[in-house]
Amino acid sequence: MKTRISLVIISLLLVCAMTVNFTGCSMEIQAKNLMKGITPNNVNALDDLSSQNADVTDFAIRLFKASEESGKNTLISPLSVLCALAMTANGAEKETLAQMEEVLGMTTEELNLYIYSYMQNLPLGEKYKLSLANSIWFTEDERFTVNQSFLQTNADYYGADIYKAPFDDQTLKDINNWVKKNTDEMIPEILDKIPDEAIMYLVNALAFEAEWCEIYMETQVRNGKFTKEDGTKQDVEFMYSTESTYLEDENAIGFKKYYKGGKYAFVAMLPNEGVSVSEYVDSLTGESLNALLTNTQNTTVYTSMPKFETEYTVEMAEILKGMGMTEAFDMYNADFEGIGTSADGNIYISRVLHKTYISVAEKGTRAGAATIVEMYGNGGVCPSDPKEVYLDRPFVYMLIDCENNIPFFIGTMMDVN
Repeated sequence: MKTRISLVIISLLLVCAMTVNFTGCSMEIQAKNLMKGITPNNVNALDDLSSQNADVTDFAIRLFKASEESGKNTLISPLSVLCALAMTANGAEKETLAQMEEVLGMTTEELNLYIYSYMQNLPLGEKYKLSLANSIWFTEDERFTVNQSFLQTNADYYGADIYKAPFDDQTLKDINNWVKKNTDEMIPEILDKIPDEAIMYLVNALAFEAEWCEIYMETQVRNGKFTKEDGTKQDVEFMYSTESTYLEDENAIGFKKYYKGGKYAFVAMLPNEGVSVSEYVDSLTGESLNALLTNTQNTTVYTSMPKFETEYTVEMAEILKGMGMTEAFDMYNADFEGIGTSADGNIYISRVLHKTYISVAEKGTRAGAATIVEMYGNGGVCPSDPKEVYLDRPFVYMLIDCENNIPFFIGTMMDVN
């Protein structure tokens, strides 16, 4: 009897071990990383990014304004989109390149050096981190030939992992697993399918996690009402605190709440009564936002904000076309000769997939973002007066890099539930 029980237990353990092993294998990337053993060329990073921070902020605002959907929660990561499109622009030429540079706000050379320098100097601490990862996936189909110089440039400046893959179901799993891993599992899946026409994917993944400088205590969390723009009231949990950085412009008031280390901060802007979120977003420019984030007031600010968790998915092709990047999506006129050649026809961008996630709670914030460019190959000062900013109705919010004052996440909170 004991022997039978032992055999049953051993069998169960073997089944469990096999299950764990198969599960583990399914999470591993099967495609071969061509960058293993290859050292990127040395690049001299910029010591000062201040001269180009305004250009990055300007792109962030233009993209946010073009993406914002009236009455709906919106959340984009301009930095993630910028990285993916900048890698793609390294293969663009002539008018296609000119349009991409115009929309992105810098030349490819400037973008490469800026993003490289930014990535090299990301602050990292025990209680906060912002990480960026890039990868390029191209088909092993012999009808497509990739330019090695294109891959080398993106390896040099973006530290891109480079994979040659069959573009089958396993490749689909590999790309999603790569994104899942590099967003700390906040974006478990972004790519829905790999069409037959697809020849390349340029992918950026971004992950942010930080603890507040001052964590909200249980006594600082109370139930309250959040009023939507249509007057509907929602029961939510509000977190109350006293902050020391106040922001104000012609159409809104706001505050900045720092994360541990002071390198990153959460910024919220509450439009004035009578000003809708859409109207406020329309009023923003890169210059005005840069000035707003730079010229803050040190004073006491009594604040509240709802606990919230939200995710957002958008396909950005039409958004980017509306911003002036039309030729890159034109199957006949796009010029991506710098990427390579396809025997099936011209290379162009078919989709730009973007997915984000954020959770704001008592201890801090977690946020993840991923962007995929799919290529086809066919045809403290004491206050004089205390301020109050209570986020009990729709508002705009950002996660910013305090050193450069650029938003790497920006969104609208229209509906908490």
